[in-house]
Amino acid sequence: MIGDILADRLRDYSPANSIEQESTLSELLQHYVLASLSSARFFSQALFHGGTCLRILYGMNRFSEDLDFLLRKPDPQFQWKPYVDRIQSDCEAEGICFELQEKSSASTAVKKVFLKTDFVGQRSNFPFPRHSNRKVRIKLEIDSNPPEGSQLETKYITFPLTAAITTQTLPSSFGLKSHALLCREYTKGRDWYDFLWYTGKKIVPDLDLLGSALDQHGTWSGRSIRVTPKWYYEAMLDRIKEIDWDVARADVRRFIMAKEMDSLSAWTRELFSQALDQLINLMSP
Repeated sequence: MIGDILADRLRDYSPANSIEQESTLSELLQHYVLASLSSARFFSQALFHGGTCLRILYGMNRFSEDLDFLLRKPDPQFQWKPYVDRIQSDCEAEGICFELQEKSSASTAVKKVFLKTDFVGQRSNFPFPRHSNRKVRIKLEIDSNPPEGSQLETKYITFPLTAAITTQTLPSSFGLKSHALLCREYTKGRDWYDFLWYTGKKIVPDLDLLGSALDQHGTWSGRSIRVTPKWYYEAMLDRIKEIDWDVARADVRRFIMAKEMDSLSAWTRELFSQALDQLINLMSP
């Protein structure tokens, strides 16, 4: 039974509380969705990216809510429907019934759908109790007009079955994350958690891809900025000085494990400036 499978997997994750349990349940269902998308050959035209990608494929510690994708080539006519139909069919065969909610219009470049299920319910074999009517929600989001220049690689998941997933390389991923860090109109602590993760891994962002993204959308759109290490350093340092780190800590808190909570006290301008300095040293010839 699917409930027993999920309970077994939950014990492997060893959630410390009900919040971690709920995040883990969502992540396990995300695996089912990714496996179905792989079977439907979705990754012949799309790339997996974003925070959930970093967690599932690269081992980052923080949880993430959404499954984010980029098309390999722009296609304003992209539709989620055939893929969602396949997801619903595949998952129903496993005992998971998803409801669909469309959340984007035909005119928007970013196409969104939500999948919701309450099949999990309240199960006595889960480590922590949960409300019987609580639904697990998964958002799928794809950019149908992505910036040019992402480099690709193939990674694999092995649950619920072995499936190939096409994703950005980490330098490309960091390039687009840098665009979010510089251009997002509100403070998202998860972005800054990811920044520390990339810099800790000594990943250097793809500055050409960042330049393409900056030219397409945000503060510098249409200005054909040539992104050099010097430009990157100055723009990022200005951004670090603007951030309200209390807001950033509050945003990321529910997405990290209990054992990491104390580390948020170190989130200061000095910490991120130092991480930026270390990154720029890696960029230097």
